Amino acid sequence: MPKEQRCSVENTQALNVSQRCMNDTNRFLREINQDWPKEYAVSMYDAFGKMGSNVKGGNVNRPGLLQLCRSAHAPTFSGQYCQVFLRQGTVQYFVGVCVPDSCEEEEVQMLVLYGRLQFRQTSLIPPLPPILVNQSTQEMIMTHCLSDTIAPDASDFTCLFVCCVMVAIPLAATLFTAMIRWQQDREVSPTVESPSLNTGLKLYGTLKTNASSSSKINSNTSEEKDCTRHTTLCFSRSCVYRYLQVFSLQTTTQGIFSTSSSIPGGGYSCLNGIRVLSLLWIICGHSAEYTLNNLDNYKNWKNTVESSPLYVLTISGPVFLAVDSFLLLGGLLSARSLLGSINRAEDNLSTSLVANYLFKRIIRIQPLHMFFVCLTTGLISLVQWGPYWFPFKDTGVDCKTYWWANLLLISNVLPSNKICIPWTWYLSLDFQCYATTPLLVYFYRLNRGVFAVISGGLLLMTTVTSAVITALLQLPVVHPSTLQFENYVLYYYKKPYTRYGPFLIGVLTGIYLATKKNQLLKQKWQAILGWFCCLSLMAVLVGLAYILRETPAYPSVPHALYQGLHRQLWALAVTWIILACEEGYGGFIKSLLSLGVWVPLSNISFACYLTHPVFIILYNGLQETPIHYTGISFMYLFLGHLVLTVVVSYVFTVLVEKPYLHT
Repeated sequence: MPKEQRCSVENTQALNVSQRCMNDTNRFLREINQDWPKEYAVSMYDAFGKMGSNVKGGNVNRPGLLQLCRSAHAPTFSGQYCQVFLRQGTVQYFVGVCVPDSCEEEEVQMLVLYGRLQFRQTSLIPPLPPILVNQSTQEMIMTHCLSDTIAPDASDFTCLFVCCVMVAIPLAATLFTAMIRWQQDREVSPTVESPSLNTGLKLYGTLKTNASSSSKINSNTSEEKDCTRHTTLCFSRSCVYRYLQVFSLQTTTQGIFSTSSSIPGGGYSCLNGIRVLSLLWIICGHSAEYTLNNLDNYKNWKNTVESSPLYVLTISGPVFLAVDSFLLLGGLLSARSLLGSINRAEDNLSTSLVANYLFKRIIRIQPLHMFFVCLTTGLISLVQWGPYWFPFKDTGVDCKTYWWANLLLISNVLPSNKICIPWTWYLSLDFQCYATTPLLVYFYRLNRGVFAVISGGLLLMTTVTSAVITALLQLPVVHPSTLQFENYVLYYYKKPYTRYGPFLIGVLTGIYLATKKNQLLKQKWQAILGWFCCLSLMAVLVGLAYILRETPAYPSVPHALYQGLHRQLWALAVTWIILACEEGYGGFIKSLLSLGVWVPLSNISFACYLTHPVFIILYNGLQETPIHYTGISFMYLFLGHLVLTVVVSYVFTVLVEKPYLHT
């Protein structure tokens, strides 16, 4: 064996790299070092990630160009895009590399570790310059190669099949209902031309109707006898037709675009505005939060956004006060709904009534919720993701492993990296809080003193628990994007014992509004003072989030007090707005919150909440290059996500959510 070839084989064995991978890599490296390299080699070299400007501002990732790499085709191999994740001092980043597709992921890592990827004696993955980073030594974290094919498994096909069935049923019901109505219209349409003929037809119709009625009576009698013998198997044609109508678009689209109040039982028109504005606030916050990993000027964004409360719509801490507004509204409406059911049941709070109350809630949220679990699981397997997909790449696996937590509505008790569809934690929290409403109403009806003690104890518990957890774990008061994220989410953010306060205040508000005899506000000066305190409190809560935005290095009393109190105080401020609007002291704020335009958006708000992160993640996960933050670019990004969310949410509302509400 020639000496040169023997050395190559020995080096290959030392590197633990296959002979084919090494040969193809050497061919590519030899080609780019030629004076006139071939086109495939130029494309592969050009697809490597290169260092850009503004490294100090956060532009440390070097994604390269995924599609350019995959478009390169040599005689014996094609380009394969991989990401090399590195650490240099305190800076972590990734570099996109284009290598032959004959190399496995582990082999690419060996080529990088042994410094084999070079161009004219210079590494194709050079470290960041010492002038920008204190540490010049690179440490390998991992290597990940992106597949250029999709490989859905049996669970993916099952999920997609379930989604197709859930959509196909309403569409089939719509077609069938349209055919039946068309046939009925033909049967009753007039075809007479003269009075005498009309009289004769009327007489004939009367006789036919009588005969038909007699036949129907006999038929129904027969059906009743048959149903008596086979109760569980007997479904009359009228029953089937009724269910088809319930699932048809002719029924589910009714009232969606109505500007009349969508609140069950009427009244509380300001709630539609509060719900929609809170939703817009959350969408805006998620648009910023989920995009941070894609920014080439993350540090500039952080300095800009965190330096002024004017950016309250995009910083995580104040943004998620909107979640507490949702919890408040949920508590208010749950108390009102249950009290209304009790009144209709002749003032009897029975076990069956509570069971029916909880069952209706499950039917309200679970069909669309589980539809999204299936849709997201299947969608992830069908999309060829880009280099910025890695923050979300485990979501699909978690859905396949932990879907049962979503089904049982307990996903918020799992660690954040094990939650199927991360943003659905709120649905579990909401239902857990919702299930406590019957118990609170029971104590309210039993003894007002006992009810007051229990309510006060629960408020104190959630306040103290939040403060103690924050102090002991040294948590920030805003949603962190750093290493404290896991503790913040695992022990504080998604737990009912720290988030129950706003819901409880909502229950108390709902009970008061449903049972009050007289107005709370008697004079105008009371309303003026209330509005001043309400708006001042909201401004202070938002402002303090900026003052206390840094993560404490030791147990901090200000951080603990703010964390323990701010959600309850925010809920009280929103409660004042509702009370003032209901008692005639809302002024232009009531006019704004009660606008008819909020009602259609409120009708699809649940679908909007579930849908909007899907579009944000799709947009970010398909990006090949980083996004540059500016105020105007983020505004357009938010508006684009919003328009797509509203359109698609309408479709999901009428096809998936509404049919089950009418059953």
